[in-house]
Amino acid sequence: MTEATTPVAPPRRRGQAVRGAMRLLIGLVVAVVALWAVGGRRGELEGALSYLSHLRWEWLVAAVIAEILAIVAFGALQRSLLDAGGTPMGLGLATAIAFGGNAIQNSLPAGPLWSNVWAFRQFRRRGADEVLAVWTLFATSVLSAASLAAVAALGVLIARNENVALDVLLVAGTGVVILVGLHYLLRRHGWTLGVAARIVRLLQRVVHRPKDDADELVEAWWRRLTAVTPSRHTWAMGFAFAAANWLWDALALALASAAVGAGVPWRTLLLAYGAAQLAINLPITPGGLGVVEGSLTIALVAYGGNREATVATVVLYRLISFWGLLAVGWLCWGVLALQLRRSGAEAEESP
Repeated sequence: MTEATTPVAPPRRRGQAVRGAMRLLIGLVVAVVALWAVGGRRGELEGALSYLSHLRWEWLVAAVIAEILAIVAFGALQRSLLDAGGTPMGLGLATAIAFGGNAIQNSLPAGPLWSNVWAFRQFRRRGADEVLAVWTLFATSVLSAASLAAVAALGVLIARNENVALDVLLVAGTGVVILVGLHYLLRRHGWTLGVAARIVRLLQRVVHRPKDDADELVEAWWRRLTAVTPSRHTWAMGFAFAAANWLWDALALALASAAVGAGVPWRTLLLAYGAAQLAINLPITPGGLGVVEGSLTIALVAYGGNREATVATVVLYRLISFWGLLAVGWLCWGVLALQLRRSGAEAEESP
């Protein structure tokens, strides 16, 4: 289990900012090169633009709604986990945190780290203790990874593609090994807690945090951690919400294809989508910018998609799922920050 210490964001230096800007620039270049390579010729790219100039607006609106529902499902996932730990949260607030975290993750270098730090602080300010906040983020990652593997496996079954079956089995097998390993470490918690205490002592020598006795801290964290005992129903609902997050996003891709007037490749859609989502996890550019466009377009074309229509579909999908969500996410971030500032001011003024 991830150690429950308060995440501390490292100071942002000028060099980090420059590297972040360079990664963003590289991502944009990769996106342009990928689309150019897949399009092949200028005439084909112009053909893709012609698709975008004749959008079917009813399908475009449906794609936007599907993408919003994907974020709502992610917020519902974290809400259910927090509720299992005794910290109820409204779905609207959980969704706003999910939107804000998504914007941070897709905008900054080391985005997932900054996003988790921000979400951790949001959970803490709304009643969750340190252990529950960390446990929620950890459980969210596990359920998201497991559900993505299930979606990819479903894509293989639907596509009946034997060439990638072994890869999916490898991913699924790795997930099972990780879950079995976690189960073993939790059952042998005496040994695990001893290792955790040594890690805490090392942190205390290096960064002088956390304070107090390491053994007592680890024991207290363990008691609090074991107090979070979600039922099977909670785990099932969490997995369902995590899978819904991926499936709504995949549906947005399908609806984007319908919006440009192209046929939806239902048989290979989930297979190509799963490959693109794995590309997002590569630490190359924020939000997989450029990498996703290239991998998703190449996968769809490889399975028989029309080049111009596929390029137009991917461009429209990323405008909705990346750039559109960035705008909404940073707006939610600003609203939440303003609310916390106002609540802090009211607390200071109260007698």
